[in-house]
Amino acid sequence: MIHDPLFYAVAIPAVLLLGLSKGGFAGMGALSLPMLTFAIPPLQAAAILLPILIAQDVVGVWAFRKTVDWRLIGWMMPGAIAGILLGYLFAANVSEGAVLGAVGAISILFGAYRLWADRHGPAQLAKGLPDWLGAAFGVASGFTSQIAHAGQPPFQLWVLPRRLPRDLLVGTTAIFFAAVNWIKVPAYLALGQFTRENLLAAAVLMPVAIISTLAGVWLVRRVPAERFYAAIYWLMILVGLKLVWDAFA
Repeated sequence: MIHDPLFYAVAIPAVLLLGLSKGGFAGMGALSLPMLTFAIPPLQAAAILLPILIAQDVVGVWAFRKTVDWRLIGWMMPGAIAGILLGYLFAANVSEGAVLGAVGAISILFGAYRLWADRHGPAQLAKGLPDWLGAAFGVASGFTSQIAHAGQPPFQLWVLPRRLPRDLLVGTTAIFFAAVNWIKVPAYLALGQFTRENLLAAAVLMPVAIISTLAGVWLVRRVPAERFYAAIYWLMILVGLKLVWDAFA
């Protein structure tokens, strides 16, 4: 077991954000892993969060299993698999500081992208591009997901310009990232991160994740979240800058 009080001081709020994200406050969970790196190494943090993400995926997959754009997933998934492999090779062959810097850089880019998208609307970079280029966006999504569980921005850059109906968008997102999370399991096994200590920590945090997911479902229809979103994304940028600074220092 992890007994460090600092770990639980950051892990509980991090998992709360992850649950709220899965419950409907999309994007907030991307801050969870950067927060955990203040207490433990980034690969250990990612390994602890992965079983929680897989458990949370069950609800979304079951609820939206009949509304999925399989064509989009078919084009993106091979690239995502390649991106996960690249993320594994990166983590396996560089220092912990380099991984920390990568997590920080991804956090900065994610926060900046979401602030820009909330002000100007989703980027239209992928609009009009041929379907096969979805594999390239899949690579980016798989890589950032493997390193920092933050594969949403590349996925959204490819999918949102297609203006899918709401349920089709939610279902496609749920199925894609549920598959990505399972594909990441062998990579974390190969990195030796599914230790007894890490799995016990995930088990201890699992009730917090489930309760916060249900709370997110209830709150998303009742709480105006615009200012809360902006605060989260600015915090992501600040945390990312701190992690990049620590990596270079």
